[in-house]
Amino acid sequence: MEEALLEKLKFPIGRFQWVDRLSDEEIKLYTQQIRNFPTQLEEQIQSLQTEDFQKPYRPGGWKIGQLIHHLADSHIHVYTRFKLALTQDTPAILDYDQDQWAEMPDAVDTDVESSLQILKGIHHRWAALIESLDPKQFERQYFHPARDKYYPLGTVLALYAWHGLHHLAHIRNTP
Repeated sequence: MEEALLEKLKFPIGRFQWVDRLSDEEIKLYTQQIRNFPTQLEEQIQSLQTEDFQKPYRPGGWKIGQLIHHLADSHIHVYTRFKLALTQDTPAILDYDQDQWAEMPDAVDTDVESSLQILKGIHHRWAALIESLDPKQFERQYFHPARDKYYPLGTVLALYAWHGLHHLAHIRNTP
């Protein structure tokens, strides 16, 4: 497969662009995207048939069902990381192998409804938490040892607003 086409299939809305600091308007926009994501996901998949969840979103990629379970796994992690950064001084977070998690039986063999429920709950609480923060708190950060990188919460907010839209585009573009 042509490299440019594979890149477009992997990153249909483009790669995430790192931001160090968010404006008040960006915080509001990304928070609204976090709040709305579960509804957008449900709307995106409402017309899918059972067999559609077994289709990969790209050659060599996860199946749509695995992708939805990945979203729940990933967003559980980020919500926890967000709260750790708010309650500890620059905590080092645990990493996980998302590809291994996507191959576990609960991500391969189950209906997506449980992951949709997880996403609804996490996003409801996460948006409420974000809306309660003062601007200075978005500078708090965690350390990702596997990437040897610090993640300010403002960056994390932008990253996960992008992450949701990124995977919605995968589902929308699945042949």
